[in-house]
Amino acid sequence: MNNIIDFLKASWDEVQHSVTWPTFGSLQSSTTLVLVGSLIFALVVGIMDYAFENALNLLYSSF
Repeated sequence: MNNIIDFLKASWDEVQHSVTWPTFGSLQSSTTLVLVGSLIFALVVGIMDYAFENALNLLYSSF
């Protein structure tokens, strides 16, 4: 049990003193970048899905 307590104390000390936390502005720009990238990716996947669906429907209707 002492090992767990020592580990938790050392982890908390590292979080308080050794970790470099990003600024609020940096978090905002990263969040915006991820949001825009996700929307672009979703749009590309949606277009591909629509194209494949129509291509397969055309293929299946020819038989």
